[in-house]
Amino acid sequence: MEPGAAPPPPPPQPQTASTLLLNKYQMGRLLGRGSFAKVHQARSIADGTVVAVKIIKKDKSLNPAMESLIVREVAAMHRLQHHPNVLKIHEVMATKSKIYLVMEYASGGELFAKVLRRGRLTESAARRYFQQLVSALHFCHQNGVAHRDVKPQNLLLDLNGNLKVSDFGLSALPEQLKDGLLHTACGTPAYTAPEVVCRRGYDGAKADAWSCGVILYVLLAGYLPFDDSNLVTMYKKIQKREYKFPSWISRQARSIIFQLLDPNPNTRMSIEAVMDQSWFKKLLQLKQEQDSNSFLETIKDGKLDNVSGMVPLNAFDIISLSSGLDLSGLFEVQKRKEKRFTTTEKDVQQIFPYKIQMLPVPEDEDADSKRLGQNNLTKCMLVRF
Repeated sequence: MEPGAAPPPPPPQPQTASTLLLNKYQMGRLLGRGSFAKVHQARSIADGTVVAVKIIKKDKSLNPAMESLIVREVAAMHRLQHHPNVLKIHEVMATKSKIYLVMEYASGGELFAKVLRRGRLTESAARRYFQQLVSALHFCHQNGVAHRDVKPQNLLLDLNGNLKVSDFGLSALPEQLKDGLLHTACGTPAYTAPEVVCRRGYDGAKADAWSCGVILYVLLAGYLPFDDSNLVTMYKKIQKREYKFPSWISRQARSIIFQLLDPNPNTRMSIEAVMDQSWFKKLLQLKQEQDSNSFLETIKDGKLDNVSGMVPLNAFDIISLSSGLDLSGLFEVQKRKEKRFTTTEKDVQQIFPYKIQMLPVPEDEDADSKRLGQNNLTKCMLVRF
C-alpha cells in the first residue's frame, strides 16, 4: 500500500444466525422499546427492502388482553393496506417464544420528535400533516376501523416526510360494536375524547375526531390544550372548554379546532365535515400533496371501498399473512384466567370507576415531553377488561 493511501475496506462480515431472522431478514439497529415489545430495523434478504420488525415475547407477561391487542393490530392494518398514509404490515411470523410483525419502515421517525425539536410548526406544515391524518382516519372509518389512540407518538414520517398512522393495538373493529357503539375505555388521556372515559357507549369515529382536534392544536401551538397532573382537574377543564388559543393561530384553524374539541360528541365536528372546510382543502404547492389530495377525493367518493376485499379477519386469515410459516402456535391454546389490574391513584378512580390497566411508562421524562402529554399520568394507557 502506498504511503498516504486509504486502507482497503474491511471484508464483509458473514451473516450469523444471531443477526438473521428466520433466514428472511437481516436484523439491524434497535429503533425503540416498549413495555411489551421492541422494534428493530431490518433488511429483506430477498430484495433488500428496509423494514421495521416488532418483536413480542410470548412469555408469562403476555396476558390474554395483550394477545387480543396484537391480533387486533394485525387485523386492522391488513384492512387498511391500500392507504398511503397508513403504515403497512408485510407479514406476521412466529416461533415458540416470539412473535414478529414485519412492517413498513418509516425512516423519518415520530412526528412527536419533530414537534419537540421545533416547538411548533408553521400553519402550512401543520395543515399538510393534518390533511394526511384526516385522510387516513376517514379511510379507517370507511372500512370499519376506529383507531382510538391518535397521538403524535403514533404518527410516523417516511423518507419523503409523508405521515404514516401506526399502532393499531387499541383500534376497534366492527365486531366489537354493541348497539352500534363502542364501550371499552382506552387511549392516552391527554388525547382521548371525554366520552371514551365514561361508562356510556361512544362513536369511535367521533372519538378519533376529538383526537384530531388535539393534534392540530399541538402542531400549531407546540403544547397541549388541556394538560394537568390531576386527571379529574383536566377533564373538568375539558368539559368547560378551558383552553386558550395562541395569537398566531389563524381564525379558520381556530374554528376547526374549536368544533373538534366539543365535549359533546353529538355536536362535535365529524371527520367528513373537516374535509369540507376551505382551510383544510387549501392546496400546498407540492406534487406529493396534490397526489395525496386526489387520493383523498377518491376515498371520499367511496371508490376504494372494496379495493382490498374488506372482510372481518379471523385467526386463519392472520395466519395466511405469513409466507409459508405455520402460525397456529401464535398463542398457546389454553384457557387462562384473565388478570385484572387496578390503580392506586384515587383521582383516576373518581373518573374510571371500573378496573383499568395502567401500563408502565419511563420515569426519566424531560420537560418538553411532559408539555406534549408524555408525563406519567397523561401517557398511561387505559384498557378496561
